[in-house]
Order: sequence, then C-alpha cells, then structure tokens
Amino acid sequence: MSLSSRELVDQARQEVAEIAPKELSERLHGSRRLLDVREPDEVLQGVLPDAVLIPRGFLELRVEGAIPDRSTPITVYCASGVRSLLAAKTLRGMGYSDVVSLQGGFNAWKDQGLPFTVPHNFTAEQRERYSRHFLLNEVGEVGQAKLLDAKVLLLGAGGLGAPIAYYLAAAGVGTIGLVDFDRVELSNLQRQIVHTVDRIGMLKTESAAIALKALNPDVKVVEHRVHLDSENAAEIFSQYDVIVNGSDNFPTRYLANDVAVFLRKPLVDGGIFRFEGQITTMIPFESACYRCRYPAPPPPEEAPSCSEAGVLGVLPGLVGLIQATEVLKLILGIGETLKGRLLHVDALAMEFNAFRLRRDPACPVCGENPSITEPIDYEGFCLNPSLVAPALALV
Repeated sequence: MSLSSRELVDQARQEVAEIAPKELSERLHGSRRLLDVREPDEVLQGVLPDAVLIPRGFLELRVEGAIPDRSTPITVYCASGVRSLLAAKTLRGMGYSDVVSLQGGFNAWKDQGLPFTVPHNFTAEQRERYSRHFLLNEVGEVGQAKLLDAKVLLLGAGGLGAPIAYYLAAAGVGTIGLVDFDRVELSNLQRQIVHTVDRIGMLKTESAAIALKALNPDVKVVEHRVHLDSENAAEIFSQYDVIVNGSDNFPTRYLANDVAVFLRKPLVDGGIFRFEGQITTMIPFESACYRCRYPAPPPPEEAPSCSEAGVLGVLPGLVGLIQATEVLKLILGIGETLKGRLLHVDALAMEFNAFRLRRDPACPVCGENPSITEPIDYEGFCLNPSLVAPALALV
C-alpha cells in the first residue's frame, strides 16, 4: 500500500516520541547525542551545542560511523521537526533503541531564545581544500572551524618545528606562532623541510612563513624572532591555545614546561637523538610534567645536540608528525592523547613503545606544594641545578 508524504509523517509521529525545546535544553549536559539532519546551507543559520551533522540524505550511510553504539540516547532535529521524525523512524529501524525528535525543530529552538552557535561560513575554496576533513565524522565542518580558530605556538622552526608547522598549516590551523632567532644554513636542509636553498641566510621564522603561506593562505603566521627567556615566555605563551616544544636545549625545555604549567596551557613535547625520538603531551595538573620526569638536567656531556651527535634526516619528520597529530586531537577534542604516556620511537628497529608517566606529588612546579611559581634563571639552573633556588626567580 502506497502512502502519501503526510501519511508517512503521521505514521512516524505515532512511532517516535517528540521532545519540546525547553525540555531538551535542560538535558543538554546529559548523555543524549544531538543529531542535526539539515542540509549544509541550513546549518549556516546555527547549530545546537555539540550536534553531530549528517544531512538526511546521508543518514543511513554515515550514522554508524558517527554514533556506533545503538543504545546511545539520540535527539534528532531538522528545521521544523518533520524530517527529523522520518530520520528518527529510520534510526529505530536500524536498531537505535532510544531516539526522539525535537518538536518544531531548530526554528522552534531559536524562537524560544535557546542557545545555539553560528558555524563558520566556509568559502568554496575552503570547502574543496578541507573536503577530506569534512568527510570525517570526528572532524566535519564544526571541527574544521575549531582548527581555523585555533592558535598554536611552536618553539623552534627547525628539525621538529618544520614538519609540525607544515602539517598544521595544511590541516588549516588558523594561527601558527614560531619562536626562533636562528638563520637558515645549508646543513639544515637535510631535515628542516620548510626551508630551501634560495633562503639560506634568511631568518628561519621568515623562511617558514613563506613556505606555510604558500601552502595555505588561510593560515596566519606570527613570527617571534626572539630568544625565548624568563622575561618574555609568559607574554608569548598567553597568546596561544597549545604550546609545542621542538627545542634542542635543556634551558628552553624547562622554561617551556614551567610556563605552560603556570598558564595551564597544554604542552606537546618532542625530542630526537640520532635514530630515536620521544613524544608526550602534558596537561597541567592532570599529567606528569617535564620536571616530574627529570627533576634536574643531565650533564652536558651526557646529552649532546644533533650538531654533535648527528640525526637521521627523516627522524624529525616521524616525531614531528606525531606531535602535530597530538595538537590536532587536542584542538578537536577527539581520540586519546599521549597525556600520562611517553612514546619512544626507535627508527632503526622500527619499534614504538609507550611508557606510563606518573605525576610527582613533590614536583616543585606541579606538585602539591610547588616551590617554583614563576620563571627562574634557567641557564643557571641547567649549569648547576643544586645552586639555583626558587629565590632567584625573575619578576
């Protein structure tokens, strides 16, 4: 028996419960997932907080990837509450056990003055550039807008900073800050992929900015052509959402760690040596910081730099791309980061091993009773840790 569209809607209304906008607003912080089945041009009018966006025509194909657990409570909405009824009926037929439809749809929600956000209005060029991100339920247009709004600071535009910056720019991270005062040298080109022969002698931040803007004009590159120290670190860090450490010296590592903790900024840390690398993500007061792992730096002779010990040219790319992946996950709020874990990479054996990291309750920076609460003399600390006390802290 054939049914008219009106009869289909009436049938769906008999099978699917509806929820009023006011009632739904009181449950937004619960376990219900919001599913928006409107078309992309409609979504530009606004979306409900944290809604999954799947146009009605793609629902059956994409919903299992976006909401794999069929016991998840779902509220479906469209513009006026009609398509959402039909979509909810389809979901019930697919085995989703707890599905309701928003009565009156987004229009009723908006008319009642309830909260919504207006998504990023992507240009045609951006839609093509980021099309593969849009296909990922975990990213989509909402996630891409987060990337474009994000501000990430890279400490160093060299071996690690180069691949990190290049891939973050490609992904559409809107603002990338670069801290470096060195100039491009011929020996850099074996691994520092954002620099070229014709830019030898140029400041690394300037050279990197040319490469990143050529790759993606959407990206704003902020050059910090300074030596990072106790006097300027906090002011620079405060401008960014995520800090990424690609430095190759201990004073900068301890400085970056401490200031990130003071400002409660997530820090993605990486290091390389010959054929090995390591990566971790530090979330202040949630996971071990650098001082929890290394209360004091090793003697200089036990930790030679790449210019002294050498490094396999592809290793910074391998480690740097893992760091870049951590940054994207932090911005998007997806997946499991390396918080509380240290990933060790052995490129010769091609082995990856993760080690658990524990916070030290006696840590002088992130412990229960911190003794260091502002930047200290890091050069002096690394030369002789036993002689540098918090009393030498800089104002």
